[in-house]
Order: sequence, then C-alpha cells, then structure tokens
Amino acid sequence: MSEPRPTDLTARARLRLAALHLFAEHGFEATSTRAIATEAGVSHALLRHHFGSKDGLRAAVDEDVLDTFDQELAKFEPAGGLAALGSVTAQLFGSDSLRRNYLRRVLLEGGPAGTALFQRLLTGADEQLRTLREAAGHDSADAADTRWAPYQALFLILGPMLLEPVIGPTLDAPVFDPGPLAERSAANQRLITRGLLSPPDPAG
Repeated sequence: MSEPRPTDLTARARLRLAALHLFAEHGFEATSTRAIATEAGVSHALLRHHFGSKDGLRAAVDEDVLDTFDQELAKFEPAGGLAALGSVTAQLFGSDSLRRNYLRRVLLEGGPAGTALFQRLLTGADEQLRTLREAAGHDSADAADTRWAPYQALFLILGPMLLEPVIGPTLDAPVFDPGPLAERSAANQRLITRGLLSPPDPAG
C-alpha cells in the first residue's frame, strides 16, 4: 500500500500521516505536537483545531491504521479457507512497513493505548476465525481451544513484526520480503492444520 503524496492530502490527513511517521519512529511520548505540525507543514493551531490534543491525534492515527487493516481483510474470501486468510494477512503486513512499524511501537510501549489496539486486533482475529469455522462447518467443542484460538493466530501474525529487528539478522533476506513472507505463511498454515509435531505426509 503506497501513501499518497503529502501535497495531495488535506491538512487533517497530512497531520495524521506526519503523526504516523513520527510516532512510529520516536514513540508517542517523545513526539511533540509542534514537531508533528512542522512535519505536516501546517500551523500548530490547526492541529489543535482538528484533533484537540496529542491524545486525540493518536486516536485518529489508530483508527486510520485499523481502518486500513479492515479494508485489506475485507478482501478475504471464506471459501478460500485458511490459505486465503494467510495470503491476505501476509500481504497486509508485508506491503505496509510504515503501519507495521507503528503497530510494533504501540504494542511494545503498552499502556492503555497499546491494550486498546491489541483488543481491536483480538476481536478482529476472533471474527475471522469464526467465519472460517462456519465456512468449514466446524465448531470446536473445547472452550479453552476456542478462547485461545484468536490469541494463537495473533502470536503467529504479530510475532515476526514485533521481533523483526532481531529476526532479520538470522535470515538471508528481510523478514517481510516476498520470499520469506510466503514461506513463513505456508509454514504457519501447515502448523495450524497439522500441528507442530505431526509426522510429514508420506512421499508420493
């Protein structure tokens, strides 16, 4: 997903994009509203006018990030099963390094904002898994499995993003390059459908 040029955006959108960049790079606490206004090329008063405060601006950035994710996940076709969902989520995180970096920063910083963002992701994961189960005509009878399924999905999806800075040096290519991304997505699907310690398929 490519970002539009700042000059093509409204002042409100430029402020949101500038905040996204600076929050991702420096964190929320270390970024001032004046720095955001300067980055966006607008007055500090205009930032206050549109968002009221830095917290209001962060809420708008979070909503934009989640809306972008929702738009990509809307492309998921349940009939395609787990492979289709894996393809959509891989493309989502692989193609948008800015929002990936922002999400990593917010989740690692924790606090109420990080918790709220994770809760939104958890709710979305739960909905997608329910859709998959319904499409497959399957419903787990184990309450613990059902409760932990969206967490486990997020562990697989968010893990490489959160650990990207330290995973990178152990691989031959960047973590979210198409090759490693496709290979990891396929391995995750096999892990979910077969289990980690299941014997391999018989040859032939």
